[in-house]
Amino acid sequence: MNLALGMIMVVAGGAMEGLFSLPVTRTPHWQWENIWGLGSLVALVLVPWPVALLTVPHLTQVYADVGPGVLCVTFLFGLGWGLGGIFWGKAIAAVGMALGVSLLMGLINVFGSPVPLAIKEPGKLLEPGGLVLMTAVGVMIAGVAVCAWAGNLRQRDLGQTGHGGAIRSTLAMGLVFCIVSGVLSAMVNFGLIFGEPIAEAAARRGASTVAKNNAIWALVFTGNYLVNGVYALAVMVRRRTFGLIASGGDIRYWAWAVFMGITWPLGIVLFGIGAGMMGPYGAFVAFPMMLVIAILFGNLAGILTGEWKGTLARTRRTMGVGVLVLFLAFAVFGVASRLLGG
Repeated sequence: MNLALGMIMVVAGGAMEGLFSLPVTRTPHWQWENIWGLGSLVALVLVPWPVALLTVPHLTQVYADVGPGVLCVTFLFGLGWGLGGIFWGKAIAAVGMALGVSLLMGLINVFGSPVPLAIKEPGKLLEPGGLVLMTAVGVMIAGVAVCAWAGNLRQRDLGQTGHGGAIRSTLAMGLVFCIVSGVLSAMVNFGLIFGEPIAEAAARRGASTVAKNNAIWALVFTGNYLVNGVYALAVMVRRRTFGLIASGGDIRYWAWAVFMGITWPLGIVLFGIGAGMMGPYGAFVAFPMMLVIAILFGNLAGILTGEWKGTLARTRRTMGVGVLVLFLAFAVFGVASRLLGG
């Protein structure tokens, strides 16, 4: 029952992670730095700290219990995740929602699941659960590759019909953004795994199983915001785009900023809760499972917003095959979770 409920929570979290960056493509009268700066403020400061203070008793004492070493490491992983977030926004803006999310999530999967398991308990990778986990990662990479190829076909289709010139001009740089962001964004799972002593201290101080990880997320999100917030503000000052926040959009733009600010952290929180329900190795399996769902919802968002309009039937069929492979990967991850002790 816990495994099934945990997987449901991971699915919900993955859906939010696949959709939270949608505002980047829905606020054309704002620059990237406007929507990303406002969304980051809500997501990484105005939401996680009040939640942590309300749900984790004696939060300051919890941090005192674990000592500065664990706190610093957890915070540094947040900084790394923040750097990945900067390139994430730029990647989505450059290559589009569907292709961008597929590439980003695939890279994050590789660096966010087997790598931390190899660091923490390398012997587990040679056990049946670890081998199935690696198989699931391979299936997911195959699915991501098919989705990425479909994205490449999409670019060709749009170029042939005269609508893709602007997209092609930014595609190469967008792919670079995807690679850098994919590596750094995996640091969020490192923060959860190596910040586990904080969650344990929170539980000893009375935090529930559902809420204990909020003490970790407050630190990780703060590290993220110190990168994202400062960078977005610096870009607004350099480009003199700060005024667009007041003059460039309307109430819908502010609603999109709030949407980003709520779905981004809530997706991570739900993933953390689900991972905890899936057993002692839940974080290693739940993280790529969340990414699979995020890819699916990212592609769904791309379809609903018209990114695939004007493409050939062959291109759409290719994307359909990629989606089916990702569903298979999700099922294999579920088997890995059971074998690892979920």
